[in-house]
Amino acid sequence: MISSIKPASSSFSSTVSPNVRRSIPTKLYFSPLPIIKNCHNQTFKTSNISHQKPLHISSIHNFSKREVRVQAYEADRSRPLDINIELPDEQSAQKLKIGVYFATWWALNVVFNIYNKKVLNAFPYPWLTSTLSLACGSLMMLVSWATRIAEAPKTDLDFWKTLFPVAVAHTIGHVAATVSMSKVAVSFTHIIKSGEPAFSVLVSRFFLGETFPLPVYLSLLPIIGGCALAAVTELNFNMIGFMGAMISNLAFVFRNIFSKKGMKGNSVSGMNYYACLSIMSLLILTPFAIAVEGPKMWAAGWENAVSQIGPNFVWWVVAQSVFYHLYNQVSYMSLDQISPLTFSIGNTMKRISVIVASIIIFHTPIQPVNALGAAIAVLGTFLYSQAKQ
Repeated sequence: MISSIKPASSSFSSTVSPNVRRSIPTKLYFSPLPIIKNCHNQTFKTSNISHQKPLHISSIHNFSKREVRVQAYEADRSRPLDINIELPDEQSAQKLKIGVYFATWWALNVVFNIYNKKVLNAFPYPWLTSTLSLACGSLMMLVSWATRIAEAPKTDLDFWKTLFPVAVAHTIGHVAATVSMSKVAVSFTHIIKSGEPAFSVLVSRFFLGETFPLPVYLSLLPIIGGCALAAVTELNFNMIGFMGAMISNLAFVFRNIFSKKGMKGNSVSGMNYYACLSIMSLLILTPFAIAVEGPKMWAAGWENAVSQIGPNFVWWVVAQSVFYHLYNQVSYMSLDQISPLTFSIGNTMKRISVIVASIIIFHTPIQPVNALGAAIAVLGTFLYSQAKQ
């Protein structure tokens, strides 16, 4: 308790050592003493006021004469001072920052899926579409580094060696998801992709030897059951689209596993890490895209799409490429700010927003039982994220 003592005209005799007396002006505005009220014209007996403060009154003789002995006291250093200081402004700012990351991440992902589906409906060449997405992101980051808008990462040969398996898995997952969207509705692809936690648990269990508590395994039941129900009741079911989403799930699980190993002790930021990943994935994908589809098919398909859609088709391609890179970049930047559990929950909510938005925009026909399967799968994904914490 801090109190104010203001004697009119007096002095304290401070005894720091037996041979040293010092006169101290008594106009003290605060001291670590308990509150003393009505002390004027009162006489106190000798007493020890405090033994727990660094400065304490050792004795008082005839307080009316205004003479007080003060002795120094060394605090007990074995007992650390417990100070809990909450900074609500910083906490609020951090929550707001995370909220902005999530909102931006979801919005960019929704926009990408819409333009990606529009492009694939008019130009059904998923290998080239995937290549253009990676090429656009790589070009954006190279320009940012060259103009010093963003600081270029400091990498070495070991970094690129550890990044290679991540890039291979990322390339396979990206192409497989794009192939799936070219064959089925966006909503169906994301319903199947909500089953990624099941692949994660199975791969970790049988390939890495990891074990999980029982609630984690139980949370897989609604995920698998919901995905199966949605697949069986899908009106426009396509096996290539279904298998593309499943392969994408498996590939992204391995990408996440390799990323965790590669990012340990790595000083590269999330934004630059994804930029390097895009560059290497582009180098891996380009020769395969040329071999599978080829320039002749691309030229014919491009001419047909432009003749049907008009110049807007070019802007669709640019938009889907730019938004693909931006939403992935924001997701990797989010990992620097939030925990994996929070990221998993955010990813689940992202799928809900994409599914709902695609159904509304593309007027996708959906049966009640199909919607029930999607809801069960998404709920299972949420339960999985809770059980794994």
